[in-house]
Amino acid sequence: MQNLIVGVVIVVLVILISVIVIYNSLIALKNNREQAFSDIDVQLKLRYDLVPNLVNTIKGYATHEQDTLENVTKLRVMAMGAQGIDDKIKAENQFAGAVKSLFAVAENYPDLKANQNFLQLQTELADIENKIAAARRFFNSATKEFNTVLLSFPTNLLNSFFRFQQGTFFDIGSNAEVERENVTINLDK
Repeated sequence: MQNLIVGVVIVVLVILISVIVIYNSLIALKNNREQAFSDIDVQLKLRYDLVPNLVNTIKGYATHEQDTLENVTKLRVMAMGAQGIDDKIKAENQFAGAVKSLFAVAENYPDLKANQNFLQLQTELADIENKIAAARRFFNSATKEFNTVLLSFPTNLLNSFFRFQQGTFFDIGSNAEVERENVTINLDK
């Protein structure tokens, strides 16, 4: 009888320790993912700070492109105010499309393209975009790892108790999707 009690206690301890290890690994992976997003957030803030200078430079050359400039400004404010990873990703995709439209506008103004201030801002923005892309790859890797563990056995059985949600990837979306969202925003004015 005593051996049976010891056996049951051992099984219960093994199960309890397994649950604790699984929970702690999920917490570590979730924190990894959040840290990866905070790296993206730092680069996004640098871009948010750079874009007003870019808009002001373009304003001097492209005065009749006011709708595009206002749209960029509006989307910048929305992206800066977005809360939570999923909302930030969506707002950031819209803002990135609007920033690309600034450079499309610049193509129509040869004097602007030759402006040293514009060229410097363009170079800085390209550097920031490269850093964002690298941080996004790291974030998506952390998200993949988190989702894989979350959906794997036996974690998937315990998740109904833990209630972790799968992470959303930071997908830049297709250009058509971003442009469609920008059109929707422009129509709301």
